[in-house]
Amino acid sequence: MDLRPEPAAPADAPAIHALRRTLEDWMAERAIDQWPVGSLPADRVAAQVARGEWWVVRDADGVRGTLRVLDTDPEFWGEDDTPALYLHGLMVARRASGTGLGRALVEWAHARARDAGRPWLRLDHRASNPHLDDVYRSWGFEAVAETDRPGFAVVLMQRPVPPAA
Repeated sequence: MDLRPEPAAPADAPAIHALRRTLEDWMAERAIDQWPVGSLPADRVAAQVARGEWWVVRDADGVRGTLRVLDTDPEFWGEDDTPALYLHGLMVARRASGTGLGRALVEWAHARARDAGRPWLRLDHRASNPHLDDVYRSWGFEAVAETDRPGFAVVLMQRPVPPAA
């Protein structure tokens, strides 16, 4: 898949938040425990966009997919100084479900990590979401730890990023 994510602009923050809310509702309807309804406030998304953390892929209908890319992640990974690139907020609009966009976004982030000389690409998911664990494992990630958050546990996963040839 030819993919060219763009840095999210402040005007994208409402669309990113709306996509997140749509997916929260979709998961709640199916009893998927990943993102509780209302767990990411719009002002937090706007602040993250302002810091340059979000990337978006658009189509004629708006934001089709997005992800958040961080250089460090002390909130989930603690004070770990291992050089890595961290992913959060991987989202694909339901209209693009099954197209491979989610994996393509992860592969794009993998290339960014490689180009930045980061030997690890890291992400996490709720421990109570075995489907997501299976998906990430099929994409080459391995669980390296589990950490407790208030009210839930998180599986920390990473995959190696070989240096550029």
